[in-house]
Amino acid sequence: MILTEDGVHLSDSRKRPAAGRRVAVVAPALRTRPTNIRRRLFRSRCASFRVQRRPSPPSRRQAALWGAGKLRVRAGGRRQRQRSQPPSVSRNSMRRGDGAGGARGEGPRKLGLCVLCGLPAAGKSTFARALSHQLRQARGWAVGVVAYDDIMPDAFLAEASARPLPSQWKLLRQELLKYIEYFLLAVINSCQMAAPPNRTEAMWEDFITCLKDQDLISSAVLEAQSCYLLTKTAVSRPLCLILDDNFYYQSMRYEVYQLARKFSLGFCQLFLDCSLETCLQRNGQRPRALPAETIHLMGRKIEEPNPQKNAWEHNSLTIQSPACPSDASSKLTDFLLTALENPVKYVEDNVEQKETDRLICSTSILHQADQTLRRIVSQTMKEAKEWK
Repeated sequence: MILTEDGVHLSDSRKRPAAGRRVAVVAPALRTRPTNIRRRLFRSRCASFRVQRRPSPPSRRQAALWGAGKLRVRAGGRRQRQRSQPPSVSRNSMRRGDGAGGARGEGPRKLGLCVLCGLPAAGKSTFARALSHQLRQARGWAVGVVAYDDIMPDAFLAEASARPLPSQWKLLRQELLKYIEYFLLAVINSCQMAAPPNRTEAMWEDFITCLKDQDLISSAVLEAQSCYLLTKTAVSRPLCLILDDNFYYQSMRYEVYQLARKFSLGFCQLFLDCSLETCLQRNGQRPRALPAETIHLMGRKIEEPNPQKNAWEHNSLTIQSPACPSDASSKLTDFLLTALENPVKYVEDNVEQKETDRLICSTSILHQADQTLRRIVSQTMKEAKEWK
């Protein structure tokens, strides 16, 4: 006969013990003993075992995972799916350009924006080309140099005989930054790059030519869809975009920083320090020289990176011109590598909190008085400049 833990008699032919109940085979002589004695003997002397549940047959999904080697059976018969671990990328592999995802859809392991700023004729373009060549050959990175002077002036001068005004320059800079954003979206998502709807055709064509010459987008273009295919280099290696321009105002560089923060990219600044006399001498040797007054004015207005004042400029490096990237190879590489490995954290705006703050400010008498005073001071300063 079979005796359960609670002293209930079961017959082999009638019932089967429920799953999880403890059972034992006892002698017929124990039937006459009291229930409490039977229980005590059951726990102390009888060999017991736990009835096991029969494992259910695997489902189609489990069978597929089993065949792919992603499902294993642990002790107890329960199936457990193996968690795939992301491949680790060491610092040395980043230096060589290894460890990057080569499959479509993985995207580059590291992606960053580098702002190269300084006075006109300080040697920024020469330095950017040399740095790009060194990073490609020695480190195996994908590097793109976006020289603003090679893209914006020709686009505007094709329609006008004079250089654009400062307000028009600002619009052109913002438009070029929008092009860079479209390219970054394609790289991050490992998809085709679409052309922006509102664009300056000549400026867009120069931007596309710039990317093609550096093997970042393919020459094959889907004309019907206005899409551009990215190369394997752009999506399978660490990518660094070097933006070559004066960037003499902090606000100009902050726009690039905002773009890096929007997509959680690495961000750094390289300031090429060159004396005003050297810049004027080099500018005079150019076929399309800038007016000397422009360089003098920019020399007075330029705002060098100031990490002590602006926390977002902490990743900045000043280089004395003339300089060659090979002279400071290790320092430069470590600087850029640190920027790529420490991307800017994305901060999501609290829209509700902003609306609440605006409502409080709009109903505040002190805020309204401050706004009125600011307008009066601004108008007074504007009139004073006109009288001069």
